[in-house]
Amino acid sequence: MSAVILMSKVTIVMLIILVVLAAIAVGLYFLGKKAQKKEAEQKEQIDAMKQTVSMLIIDKKRMKIKESGLPQAVIDQTPKAMRWTKLPIVKAKVGPQVMSLVCDDKIFDNVPVKKEVKATVSGIYITSVKGLHGPIDTSKNVKKKSKFKQFVENLQEKAGAKPVK
Repeated sequence: MSAVILMSKVTIVMLIILVVLAAIAVGLYFLGKKAQKKEAEQKEQIDAMKQTVSMLIIDKKRMKIKESGLPQAVIDQTPKAMRWTKLPIVKAKVGPQVMSLVCDDKIFDNVPVKKEVKATVSGIYITSVKGLHGPIDTSKNVKKKSKFKQFVENLQEKAGAKPVK
């Protein structure tokens, strides 16, 4: 008799855990859809405001927003959670003025330092970069992989989990 009661308690606990996990999954699904909508709206605004500007890239670093040299109004508008993360910041000379700009994560590694480029800028946000005098040399910007990452990639190639180069 006690085994039946014990079994039913375990079953009830498992069902409660399953229901809670399902509710979390549904909540994350709807939050994800909302975030995608918000991202699409922001992308439209960025595309509407973009301009092509020639600039000389002085320096690029990943740094906290407080240390970045961005205007105080921008720092005040950022959410509290974003103030602790490091952003890709590019210091560039646009015309006679030296400015700190936020760069897109996707192109940050391809931005050449101490070179003149044509960049697509929306406000203080760099969305794309093209070489002003010929193509951008990306071979210098490629970081060397650690021994562990090389080992993992080698194992993935042998296992067939990753296409052979």
